[in-house]
Amino acid sequence: MKLKKEFAFHSVLWLILNQCQLTWSDCGCQKLNRESIAENQPATVPEQVCQQKARGSNSHYRDYYGELESRDEADVEEEFPGMSIIPGGTVSVGTDKPHFGQDREAPKRKVKVADFYLDKYEVSNDDFEQFVLATNYTTEAERFGDSFLFKTLLDPAEQKQLEDFRVASAPWWYKVKDVNWRHPYGPASNLNGLGQHPVVHVSWRDARKYCHWAGKRLPTETEWEAACRGGKEDKLYPWGNKLMPRDQHWLNIWQGEFPDGNLADDGFEYTCPVDAFRQNVYDLHNMVGNVWEWTADLWDATDVSLNPNRVKKGGSYLCHKSYCYRYRCAARSQNTEDSSAGNLGFRCAKDT
Repeated sequence: MKLKKEFAFHSVLWLILNQCQLTWSDCGCQKLNRESIAENQPATVPEQVCQQKARGSNSHYRDYYGELESRDEADVEEEFPGMSIIPGGTVSVGTDKPHFGQDREAPKRKVKVADFYLDKYEVSNDDFEQFVLATNYTTEAERFGDSFLFKTLLDPAEQKQLEDFRVASAPWWYKVKDVNWRHPYGPASNLNGLGQHPVVHVSWRDARKYCHWAGKRLPTETEWEAACRGGKEDKLYPWGNKLMPRDQHWLNIWQGEFPDGNLADDGFEYTCPVDAFRQNVYDLHNMVGNVWEWTADLWDATDVSLNPNRVKKGGSYLCHKSYCYRYRCAARSQNTEDSSAGNLGFRCAKDT
């Protein structure tokens, strides 16, 4: 009888934890679609965000760290400055040990990819400004007149004023007027000191326009993941399996309690410069962490709607293992083409 009671208790506990994981397993970034918020409808605030999974829940990954090889830049002839050539062939993508089943991370599979070039860095504000000056382009966030901003960029009075403009299932995200790539931290903010930080509040369509202007394109999800893995097999991150080799930060993510207590132990409370955190032997920086990156792929290949979801990769500075463990190469998420937020950017690819 005692064993039956213990079994019943643990079964109920498992169901509760599993539901918690499904509901609050991320920072709400994939919910930042323009049609997902009902303005003037009060958001339902959850009592708390689920805590980190129990120790050992990812024990199937061996903690491994190989020395990140240095490159002699004098021996590297760049055909396209600022881009790395990513070798093609048969590569592994996905994982047979998915962390978020609803994200369709599984299964691990072999795919063929041709050689291609990929930007070493995320597109910066300075880069995007050159594009805007040359084309007089207006982003979708500017045309819509608003974008999504994280709560810590708003003071308590502003949060109170805008409480009816939160994402109901992720109330730390606010839809704020006059926020766009020129004003990334709020209507009164500007780009002073942020020229080499990644451009944010850009939609998938904005990113594609920039890439076309630059003579490039958005990477496919397969290309992005192949580049992220840096030629390694079955590794979590671009450099290996250990989050902090030699107790050093290798990416810009959240440290502390979400959503209010970012300790910024990695040196950055929000975005970091695009040339921070070199992460693998392809000389790619900030592939994981910093900002989410748009890819060319549809989330659902059969989606023929006018505003489909597109795949984004890499996680952002708002990610932490306890709720948004998506700064892994195999992790993925999605937003509609017209969506924009303060942690969403991109980099470009190019055919060889």
